[in-house]
Amino acid sequence: MDKIESIIKRYDDVLLRYIETENNNVLREIEAIADEAIRLDVSPEEIIALHKDIILENQLDTRQHTMALDVLYEMFVGYGFSYRDYKALVQRMERVDKEMEVASSLQSTMLKTNIPQLDNIQIGAISVPAHKVNGDYFNLIDHQDGTMSFAVADVIGKGIPAALAMSMIKFGMDSYGHSQLPCDGLKRLNRVVEKNVNQNMFVTMFYGLYEEVNHTLYYSSAGHEPGFIYRNKLDKFEEMTVRGTVLGVHPTTRYDQDELKLEIDDMVIVFTDGVSETRLIDGTFFEAVGLLEIIRKYKDLHPQDIVQVVYEEILKIGDVKKRDDLTILIIKRTK
Repeated sequence: MDKIESIIKRYDDVLLRYIETENNNVLREIEAIADEAIRLDVSPEEIIALHKDIILENQLDTRQHTMALDVLYEMFVGYGFSYRDYKALVQRMERVDKEMEVASSLQSTMLKTNIPQLDNIQIGAISVPAHKVNGDYFNLIDHQDGTMSFAVADVIGKGIPAALAMSMIKFGMDSYGHSQLPCDGLKRLNRVVEKNVNQNMFVTMFYGLYEEVNHTLYYSSAGHEPGFIYRNKLDKFEEMTVRGTVLGVHPTTRYDQDELKLEIDDMVIVFTDGVSETRLIDGTFFEAVGLLEIIRKYKDLHPQDIVQVVYEEILKIGDVKKRDDLTILIIKRTK
């Protein structure tokens, strides 16, 4: 464990112990933690971020939240802050909380996606934010012509800017009006992101188009985690190998495309790095192989049940303090 992680663990321990015992003597331990944090050049803003993470992860109620502010105050006393400085930082933290609430509200109203009901496929999807605002996104569009577009994306950014970027991407997909090949869809969305999104914010995306009449999947990727196909007859997974540049880097980027046929009971599996990079309690990573083994075990279930089982398994084995946004989409041909 490095020294900064030691500070995080000690601060977490003191905060939760103080809330549990309501013993003011516990607060005396904060001075030593503050001294160590200053020596390691941990900024006040980083302390605030750590404090917020602890509150969110432990779902503190109003009384506990108030007690937690006592711990934060003692930390800033250790930093040599005046009461006025402390109040200003608390107000800044409250403003950030309000911004996150706005961003979360934007997502719930603007990014809602309906699951299409098609004759020969079943769909399962889950997207869970690590905190209030989700940096992941998925979309499914039934074009009413025997085709369905779908996408899974991950914004490299946080807060309201990330929520707005996702909204633009959804609008860009929804507004086209009819099906388009994934390579063309990514080309259009890349121009939208490059032109309208902050230059320090990029988006990875897996974009697919499924044709019911011939059971063909067309797909492209913009720097996203590789998708997989489960071949039921062979009982094996195949990695979808097309790669591409993340959205927003250059306005004229072009994207490669591949296609494949789906047989009965084959599945398309697409996810974000919040799944494959889930940190386990022992410090190792979950990785794609762990996800695929769970999917194989429950392959006979409806895809919505499969993604729910995967999510619950990750909750059991993952380190809650190292969680990231998580999205899984499974499309299964049934006939």
